[in-house]
Amino acid sequence: MCVCVPVTSAVSSEVSWVSTMKADLSGFNIDAPRWDQGTFLGRVKHFFNITDPRTIFLPERELDWAKATVEKSRMGVVPPGTQVEQLLYAKKLYDSAFHPDTGEKMNVIGRMSFQVPGGMIITGFMLQFYRTMPAVIFWQWVNQSFNALVNYTNRNAACPTSVRQMALAYFTATTTAVATAVGMNMLTKRAPPLVGRWVPFAAVAAANCVNIPMMRQQELIQGISVKDRSHNEIGQSRRAAAVGITQVVISRITMAAPGMILLPIVMERLEKLHFMKRVRVLHAPLQVMLCGCFLIFMVPVACGLFPQECELPASYLEPELRDTIKAKYGELMPHVYFNKGL
Repeated sequence: MCVCVPVTSAVSSEVSWVSTMKADLSGFNIDAPRWDQGTFLGRVKHFFNITDPRTIFLPERELDWAKATVEKSRMGVVPPGTQVEQLLYAKKLYDSAFHPDTGEKMNVIGRMSFQVPGGMIITGFMLQFYRTMPAVIFWQWVNQSFNALVNYTNRNAACPTSVRQMALAYFTATTTAVATAVGMNMLTKRAPPLVGRWVPFAAVAAANCVNIPMMRQQELIQGISVKDRSHNEIGQSRRAAAVGITQVVISRITMAAPGMILLPIVMERLEKLHFMKRVRVLHAPLQVMLCGCFLIFMVPVACGLFPQECELPASYLEPELRDTIKAKYGELMPHVYFNKGL
């Protein structure tokens, strides 16, 4: 307990405010969203916070501290002297590094906070080395390997995926991306150079439509857990899984679109400048840097397109699940809720 001697009314007011914050800390709900998740802007602010790429460089002990702090706060056991800002920072680190379903620490490369550094390097090189077939195949393979790991890491963890299913998903998505890129490269050989520069995006979009559903196929087969407003599990729904996965596919394509569509136009014009022709070695680093500029904004924007905790009309669910809800809740539950993953 701190003993403060007020000197002025302003200082007295500030001390009183801090004391009130400390007194009310036991009732602080660390899982309550900091920003309104019912609005697009609120979700974008939330994902700007948790996809901060600086968090991937933090030591393990700091992440472990964040998890311990969040768990203690959930139990109402807040260490003396803890400030609200510390709890909010701990929640930021927890959300960026730990899976929302299992609470387990995610691998660094699969975290959404790694999307900017990982995505900018891979996308930049895909856009730079699009002319030769070996380069196209290699970078599409690298990109799909990265995407497969991200999709697996951010799946709805309530549905376990076997090694065989993951291998099949990885092979199918990689084959789709490479086949699309190679096929379109051959078709656009006589097209304007700019059209060729857009081939990587077409391949990425096509592969996302395969990679994500394949990596999360178990959710489509078994369904994902749907809950009531109080987070009580009701049952498993395949239709909810299909809705969630569709939203994730749209988000991922949106994440890549601005950089992979607009950047080729920018580079097409820059490369015609005299000084750019003299520094060809800098073209690839420049594309990587510009990709990073796009992704810093597009990662949170794309993740915020749809709420992570989705709301679905109960009438849309499978008939047997609707009957279960009606028997248990009557007509009092118009909607169910589920985690769509990222």
